Amino acid sequence: MALLTKPETPPPPSRRRRLVYRLRVLRHDPTAALGLILVILLAYLVVAPLIAVLSDAFRLQYGDDVHAGQQPGEWTGYYMWRVFRSQISGLLFWEPLLNTLVIAVGTTLFALVVGGGMAWLVTRTNVPGRKWLAGALVVPYMLPSWTFSLAWLSLFKNERAAGQVGFLQAQGIRTPDWLAYGALPIIVTLGLHYYPFVLLLVGNALRRIDAQLEDSARILGAPQRTVIRRIVVPLMLPALSSAVLLVVGRVLGTFGTPYVLGLPADYRVLSTGLFQSIRDRSTGVASVLATVIVVIGVLIVLTDTRLMREHRRFVTVGGKGAMDRLSDLRRWRWPLFGLGLVVFVVSVLVPVFTLLLSTVTRTPLDLSTFTLDYWLAEKLPGAVGFPHGVLRGSELWTAAWNSLRIVGLASLICAVAGLLIGYVVVRGTAPRVAAFLRQVSFLPYLIPGIAFAAASLSLFAVARGPLPALYGTTFLLILVMAVTHLPYSSRSGIAAMMQLGREPEEAAQIAGASWWQRMRRIIFPIQKGALVTGIVLPFISGLKELSIVIMLTTTGTQLLTTLSIGLVDYGYTQLANAVVLVIALVSFTMTYLTQRLTKSSLASGLGG
Repeated sequence: MALLTKPETPPPPSRRRRLVYRLRVLRHDPTAALGLILVILLAYLVVAPLIAVLSDAFRLQYGDDVHAGQQPGEWTGYYMWRVFRSQISGLLFWEPLLNTLVIAVGTTLFALVVGGGMAWLVTRTNVPGRKWLAGALVVPYMLPSWTFSLAWLSLFKNERAAGQVGFLQAQGIRTPDWLAYGALPIIVTLGLHYYPFVLLLVGNALRRIDAQLEDSARILGAPQRTVIRRIVVPLMLPALSSAVLLVVGRVLGTFGTPYVLGLPADYRVLSTGLFQSIRDRSTGVASVLATVIVVIGVLIVLTDTRLMREHRRFVTVGGKGAMDRLSDLRRWRWPLFGLGLVVFVVSVLVPVFTLLLSTVTRTPLDLSTFTLDYWLAEKLPGAVGFPHGVLRGSELWTAAWNSLRIVGLASLICAVAGLLIGYVVVRGTAPRVAAFLRQVSFLPYLIPGIAFAAASLSLFAVARGPLPALYGTTFLLILVMAVTHLPYSSRSGIAAMMQLGREPEEAAQIAGASWWQRMRRIIFPIQKGALVTGIVLPFISGLKELSIVIMLTTTGTQLLTTLSIGLVDYGYTQLANAVVLVIALVSFTMTYLTQRLTKSSLASGLGG
């Protein structure tokens, strides 16, 4: 009887064969390796700066050992005590925090009244020119935020600040400090810049409310105030809460307007206090302030997420005809159109033409003193730091080239990285990697720009390991601008990849195409719309960005935005206004070309 023998198991493949096999798999599908690379990059560029700024808040810096009684580099609570409990904590933190809250509340109320009113006008009424108004009222956001503050100074500036006084003061009308500087002008100018957020969010929500619900309530005898209180307002809560938190988050991190209108009156907010601490080389104090701003920003977005979950129960489904039903304004049609026109004039034409006139008149806005010296003069009398017109010399052109080059490269990197993140998240087989990329790529959105700039400065200002110090380099500006705009491109990339099936790529893989060939011949061409959006939107936003770059630029890396603020510091008001007009022209032109190229509009869904 033959014995049954166990079949011999084949010998395990050699280490060399396993390596060759893995390399072949990696060549045809390097998604896992790409995901690992992206995880490492995002961990270093997004998470590490936050850890670095938190570390600097609790490690004693050189020069503070005498006051703290500890050795540099030791763990310490000295900076926490200095910011929150010391004799100067009111100046460092509590007063700027109170001012920030006042500005945030005032700006939000202003934006809600103006933006909400205009949203109702262009979405729920038969006002003439609805489509034109819907597009025109979004224009203020295309302008740099401190455009309005410089226009305000051109009208109301008094002798307290350096440089030429404003129009009213030049005409012999005394403008008090509370009107020229401080809370009131900051609230008004920021409100004029941010009300388009409310217009877009509230307008789209109003347009989707089923008017049949309101009609039914009226038929049952409910008065108008009851309809608004019991039906319209609850249905509007998601949009209203998002608008409020978005405006508050933006105000928290904005720098240009509080700096221009607050500095002459020593009116500090958290963002300008953070900048001043870094300028004074108080790294520990700046790190604590940056940490506070980061925490507040994160709490704002988490609150918005929680509220959105709470408000999901306010959902209505109705026919499109019911949604588009408009209220007949009757004899109020043209007066209310005039009101919308006034808002457009005040928020766009007045600031732009005020700045333009200030750059072509020696006495503010007095056409009898017309001059082109501030644009074309080879030598300006009395000017030292900038002794010629803005179009003369090399400063403007160097700053413009730096802006276009740095912002352009950052936008290109941002778009490609966003699409690759979308590819790994959708195509990858590692759920933890996908979750990490999805969440960490969105993290810069939670952090106000000036706080993220401070965090990046904390990490990259000195050499760490094999990496040299990057402060003052073009590379650091490109890197930080790309990372801060990554939330938009990554979300665009994820959405685009979720809409693309696997079939085209699998067919190419069967035909023998490598991964790079599939990306170059299939993925990138099909997703060119997402790539264009991922490039152009960060480019437009980056051109007028100040909060992120104000602490990272040096003399050799001057941008248009920092050049303008530098001229404000010198007291050269007309020259600063001219540079802002150049920024506004480039920004508006790029926005217009983008809308024509993508056949979209910022105000799509409103009016018409």
